[in-house]
Amino acid sequence: MKDFTFYSPTEFVFGRGTEHQTGSLVRAYGGTRAIVVYGGGSAVRSGLLGRVEESLAEAGVEYCELGGVQPNPTDAKVYEGIDLCRRAKADFLLAVGGGSVIDTAKAMAAGVPYSGDFWDFFAGRAVPGEALPVGVVLTIPAAGSEGSGNSVITKLDGLHKLSLRTPKVLRPAFAVMDPALTFTLPAWQTACGATDMMAHIMERYFTNTEATSVADRMCEGVMLSIIEETPKAMHNPDDYGARANLMWAGTVAHNGTCGVGCEEDWASHFMEHEVSAVYGVTHGAGLAVIFPAWLTYMAGHNVRKVEQWARRVWGVWAGADAMSVALEGVACFKRFLHSIGMPVTFGELGIANPDISLLVDKLHEDKGELVGNYIRLDRKATREIYELAL
Repeated sequence: MKDFTFYSPTEFVFGRGTEHQTGSLVRAYGGTRAIVVYGGGSAVRSGLLGRVEESLAEAGVEYCELGGVQPNPTDAKVYEGIDLCRRAKADFLLAVGGGSVIDTAKAMAAGVPYSGDFWDFFAGRAVPGEALPVGVVLTIPAAGSEGSGNSVITKLDGLHKLSLRTPKVLRPAFAVMDPALTFTLPAWQTACGATDMMAHIMERYFTNTEATSVADRMCEGVMLSIIEETPKAMHNPDDYGARANLMWAGTVAHNGTCGVGCEEDWASHFMEHEVSAVYGVTHGAGLAVIFPAWLTYMAGHNVRKVEQWARRVWGVWAGADAMSVALEGVACFKRFLHSIGMPVTFGELGIANPDISLLVDKLHEDKGELVGNYIRLDRKATREIYELAL
């Protein structure tokens, strides 16, 4: 296990009706003038936005709205939000939604006190030293952004989808988490969210760091729970227990708990970011295509943890050699993804003829000539993985 410093200050307020506590929580963390960031009309139609804003008013918190955040959020909405924050003299960002909304609010929070272009942080030209506090009312369990210091934004000029990781600055002050708010999620979003959670765990699980038994068993346990609970939630959308377990799984999958002491990988996420930036696909669905291809490649190049994953998570025991066990694990993973309606090839994702050369060029332009850590992948390797996803 590697030496580590783990800092995770977010207060999680979990349970039915917890959105009614939002105003008092904003007040408790110093907010007096908030910008409420949300996505499409579902938060309005469901009445959630009204309940949240009523709670803010009761707590004496002034607020303005910034709606219209889209999936795969872009820099245009962040610039709009930064301008609104400055004009309103906001001192708090409240994200009501899922990962795209939360990531947009975080980027705004970092950009407001900064004299330059917020994109400097995502491009690696600057490091945020301060940010407005962010609170979350979670509606889509998937990205885990409610408990992480990460944000992913796409720059429209050039379609560069990049991530920012600042756990000491951008972790939310609090996250309100009511599983009942997810009862109305379409099956597609439920499945995409579960896939995203699995991917977040696997990015940490597939490590060359030795002596990580605690992290390994935590990762395996959460993955097994996701595999068990996702079909329940899809079969019975009002199953509070299944929804609660998935909501909490999404948080622990990405707040760092499962990766403490490990060198993490993240090549699959980087490769998918190019797919969703260029083709506009749902992130979780893109991961369902890329991760099995990455695992197939790894079965032939660094099989140790893939074999362990196949045995412990998928119960694969037949097979005399490690690679056959690993590949059967990949097959089990694909069958699970298909069972919840996820694609596992570019064609099933709706991309009949992906421009692999473009994806490879953009990936290495954005992330460097070598990506990932489980194996450092050059252009030849990432091209092979993209081709395995055809």
